[in-house]
Amino acid sequence: MAKASRRGPYICGIEAALDVVSGKWKGQILWELDVHGVRRFAELRRGLPGVSEKMLTQHLREMEEDGLVHREVHAEVPPRVEYSLTGHGRALNQALGPLGAWGVERMRREGSETAGVAEPSHG
Repeated sequence: MAKASRRGPYICGIEAALDVVSGKWKGQILWELDVHGVRRFAELRRGLPGVSEKMLTQHLREMEEDGLVHREVHAEVPPRVEYSLTGHGRALNQALGPLGAWGVERMRREGSETAGVAEPSHG
């Protein structure tokens, strides 16, 4: 698989950071792996209602290429694949904390509803 095209040039650090988390599901994948530690593909999919298998696979591959997610394949029949955050992924999740707090405040101010799940560590 070819490397992702996300390699700059960037104008600022925020642009570089947002490039890595762009995509509807990446923030939620970060949250799922942060909360649960290690997840199998089916567990991730159940935790992200509405995500397609194709989109989840694509985002996980991109996040693995970007060094955010570790993919471990166990030599079993049937094969067992587990995903977890790398140190880089945990650091990104922590960096997103203030952005998540800003988003929660915005939802409160705008009267937006939540999906009824626990707040992620970054929001």
